[in-house]
Amino acid sequence: MKFVPAAGDVLPIIVVAFAVALAISYLLTPAVRRYAIRLRMIDRPNERRVNKRPVPRGGGIAVTVAFLVVAVAIVMLNGRFGFVHTPVDGPQLIALLAGTAAAAAFGALDDYFDLRARYQLVTQLGLALAAVALGISIEFINNPFGPDNITFAQPFAAGFTVLWILGMINSMNFIDGLDGLSSGIGLIAALTLGVISLTTQIGQPFVSLLCVALAGALLGFLRWNFQPASIFTGTSGTMAVGYALAILSILGSAKVAVALLVLGVPIIDTFWIIVRRLLSGRSPFSADRGHIHHRLLDLGLSHRQTVVVIYAICAALGVLSLVLTGTGPVYAFLGVLVGTGLILLVIAWGGFTETALEADSYLNGDGPKAG
Repeated sequence: MKFVPAAGDVLPIIVVAFAVALAISYLLTPAVRRYAIRLRMIDRPNERRVNKRPVPRGGGIAVTVAFLVVAVAIVMLNGRFGFVHTPVDGPQLIALLAGTAAAAAFGALDDYFDLRARYQLVTQLGLALAAVALGISIEFINNPFGPDNITFAQPFAAGFTVLWILGMINSMNFIDGLDGLSSGIGLIAALTLGVISLTTQIGQPFVSLLCVALAGALLGFLRWNFQPASIFTGTSGTMAVGYALAILSILGSAKVAVALLVLGVPIIDTFWIIVRRLLSGRSPFSADRGHIHHRLLDLGLSHRQTVVVIYAICAALGVLSLVLTGTGPVYAFLGVLVGTGLILLVIAWGGFTETALEADSYLNGDGPKAG
């Protein structure tokens, strides 16, 4: 892994951008929490949720504000002083910045009104279509079966881009089931995209600055969101972070394969959850306790242990995405997809077998006796 010559020059700016975003998010989150409580934007315990007490939601507002303030400052200062080359045009920047703001705003409405999943999907589709209209497009991906990239012609490229944005948003939404889980995964993904954007493989220091700004905003918020969380990201956070990561992975030279691998856990979890729900005749957006973090909790891991284990897996995949080149990340993702599916199958089969044995024991008179 080699870095571009400009990496050393832009490093101090990266550190400042990260620190400022972290500070804004850290200081702003308690204020957002107070307003969330005042507006009664509260996540209350139920049979599906892990939290045992009411926790305010809407913390994604603090993350979004911190990211946007620093990102806009980067764009303005770079336009004034030109410290790095900008491979992104004006409409694409609008898609990133205005789209992230809109995603957070729509998510905040869901945090307040608790909207139905269909309305969230319509909003996500609108955001994705607007991004495509502003020039965000996945025009190629690495070909795992040959030396040349797979190039997409319109309108397939537009359709694939819309699907990618929807998938990223919902992957972050679906994995948001434990304190600090989605924000920590988003932090790892943003840092990975930021680092790889500085390598000669990609060579985009400007995009790296934007990724690091998002990472700093997430780390500042994670102080309040890690278990035991005093505030949740809410839909405002999962939509904004998922959307921002989707766009950042496309800007300039598409880094879709890298994002696919580093976000392998939430993406694969979403894939298997949707498949399982459809096979059981239920809506893919229906709620249950079948996510990978629920499975790990059922195996006996504590709340923090489960989160740290998933962090470690995502970090390992992030490192793997940095050392692999070409089609390597694609092959690695396919391997993780199959491996995760087998692990989930074994866990599910173990739970089924245990339930069957308990039922058999009860029917044979070995179960609990009344009175």
